[in-house]
Amino acid sequence: MKIAVFSSKPYDQKFLTAANRSFGYELKFFEPRLTAETVGLAAGFPVVCGFVNDRLDAAVLEALAEGDTRVIALRCAGFNNVDLATAERLGLKVVRVPAYSPYSVAEHTVALMMALNRKTHRAHARVREGNFALNGLLGFDLHGRTVGVVGTGQIGIAVARIMKGFGCRLLGFDPYPNEDCKSLDMEYLSIDDLLSRSDVVTLHCPLTPQTRHLINVDSVQRMKRGAMLINTSRGAVIDTQAVIDAMKSGQIGYLGLDVYEEEADYFFEDLSHEVITDDTLARLLTFPNVVITGHQAFFTQEALQSIAETTLQSIHDIEHSGTSGNELDMKQIMP
Repeated sequence: MKIAVFSSKPYDQKFLTAANRSFGYELKFFEPRLTAETVGLAAGFPVVCGFVNDRLDAAVLEALAEGDTRVIALRCAGFNNVDLATAERLGLKVVRVPAYSPYSVAEHTVALMMALNRKTHRAHARVREGNFALNGLLGFDLHGRTVGVVGTGQIGIAVARIMKGFGCRLLGFDPYPNEDCKSLDMEYLSIDDLLSRSDVVTLHCPLTPQTRHLINVDSVQRMKRGAMLINTSRGAVIDTQAVIDAMKSGQIGYLGLDVYEEEADYFFEDLSHEVITDDTLARLLTFPNVVITGHQAFFTQEALQSIAETTLQSIHDIEHSGTSGNELDMKQIMP
């Protein structure tokens, strides 16, 4: 079976090729993102493999169906970039990787916290220039601080365990409380109460209509003044302009992002010789108390191996049995 792999970088090719030794599929790697302009490359491929910034809207899905594609294999957990209603109407099966290495994202989340708190990004730049002064690098003990975890699935619980080891108090918000989190003495609260009581707020929820701009003009005002906000989930969970305004006023004291609402044209690409024309992103990069990474929280050897193996296994399962345990149940997901 032929599989068209979009948004493929050298590391995708490496891990998918290695995993494919057990399956023997014909993999065709395309570096461009899947969009209305590039969808023609997928003609004749029964399976299309996409990533977080591939655009699987109605027009693209209809073009894929006309080109004999029958399976969309997402090598990620999120599926907010897929028009599920159109996929259902066209009879396209959609599979994803619901879990790969929650530790990869959790550990990167804590790395952002530590970099912001102890200002290691600024200290590193200073020392390389021979500046060993400590002025402006003052941090705080995480021990004894209150950490609010929004979304307590596999990544959320992994973050909670790490922060419990730091000696933090844990608060949680999730429609489905996690018993493992409760065993860590996590207290589940409303989102408003969590925001008002947390020194650090870390976001680990999927992007849905309910969570889009969960952090907005109103909610940032409910946060403890000077709190730290971390987002390693999806960019649109926060209203970026509202957060910028809160940073300027001091309402938010620290911001760590591994995702960005309009990241599709920037993240995963080398643009070091170009001007960033996104004024919002450019403004964020001017703040000394902001650390942004380019959607790399998932990026560990273990995670990439798991993603590749799970993706190909899901395709194999659909090929041989017509279904997969990682297939999205459209009837349950769509409103």
